[in-house]
Amino acid sequence: MAEQEIKAANDTYAGFINLLKIGSAITAVVTVLVVLLIAS
Repeated sequence: MAEQEIKAANDTYAGFINLLKIGSAITAVVTVLVVLLIAS
């Protein structure tokens, strides 16, 4: 029983970390584009 809960928690954590990585990359790209637009 506990092993299933640990696996579910690990899967949830892995999904969250992947989402955080993708979100950070997208945010960085959008930030660079906005800065470039403002600077020009």
